[in-house]
Amino acid sequence: MSTAKERADHLDLVARLKSRFPEIPDAPAPDLLDHAHIAAYLKCDHDVGGEPDAPIKYENKQYEIWEEATYVICEVLAWRGIWISEERRRIGNVDLGRAMYLGLPYYGRWLLAVARNLVEKHHISLGELSERMAEVQDRYKDGLAGKKLEAKPKFEGDGTNVKRNKHHKHAVGKGDPGVFAGLADPAKFKVGDAVTVRELPALFYTRTPEYVRGATGTIATLAYESPAPEDETWDREDAKPEWFYVVQFDMTELWHGYTGASNDTLRTEIPERWLVAA
Repeated sequence: MSTAKERADHLDLVARLKSRFPEIPDAPAPDLLDHAHIAAYLKCDHDVGGEPDAPIKYENKQYEIWEEATYVICEVLAWRGIWISEERRRIGNVDLGRAMYLGLPYYGRWLLAVARNLVEKHHISLGELSERMAEVQDRYKDGLAGKKLEAKPKFEGDGTNVKRNKHHKHAVGKGDPGVFAGLADPAKFKVGDAVTVRELPALFYTRTPEYVRGATGTIATLAYESPAPEDETWDREDAKPEWFYVVQFDMTELWHGYTGASNDTLRTEIPERWLVAA
C-alpha cells in the first residue's frame, strides 16, 4: 500500500515531465497554434534523426535477462503469426508518445509493444494483464533474494482459434523481403538517376527520415521489393509491394552549415512512393 506522501511525490514527479512547447499552454485553443507547431506536434516520435541532442558516449554492454527475454518474445510472436516486425516498430516506437519514446529503454518500448499488441488483438484482456503484473510484483516484492526467475503458471492453451497472419507461412524459406520478389511494378528509377525525396505528410508512422525530405540525391542501388512501411505496419495483406532504393546524398546538401569534407556522403533506404525524378 502506498502512503499519501508517496502518491503526492509521484504526482509531483509526473508534473515535471513536459512534452509540449513552453510558450503554448496544454490543450491550446486553435488560434494559439500555427502550422509549424502543428507539424512539430504531429511528427512521428521515432523520427529523431538530425535533431540536436546532448553528447553521449556509445558503449557496448551486456544485455540484461529481461532484455533478452523481450527479444525472444517478439520473435516468437512473429514466428507464430501474431504480428509482423513493422507492427512491432509502429506500436513500440510511435504509439507511445514522444516523452515515453525518448525516456524509456529500447527494449522497454518493445515490451510495451508486446503488451499493447496482445491486448488490442484480444489475445489477453487489459484486466488480466494488470492482475498478472500485480501477481509478479507480489512474488518478487523483496527482489530475487536468491530465488530464480520463473514463469508461472506454465500453461499451454488451445491455439486453434487464435487469429494469425499469413506472413509467417508464405515467407518460410524466403524471408522478408524476399517473399515479395517479382510482385512490384517495374522500377521507375535506375542506378545513377537523380531523385528528390517528396515532402509527403508523415502521419503516425514512416521510415523515411525528415532530414532527407525535400533533398536531392542519386540512386545508388535498387534494394528490394516490399510493401512500404506506411502500409505494412498496419498488417495490410492487400498492400502492393514497391521498389526500395538506396539513395546517396551529399552531406552538404542535407545539413545547413555542414563543416565536414566536401565529398562526404550519406546513404539511406527509401521506398519508391517517396521519390520523384529531380
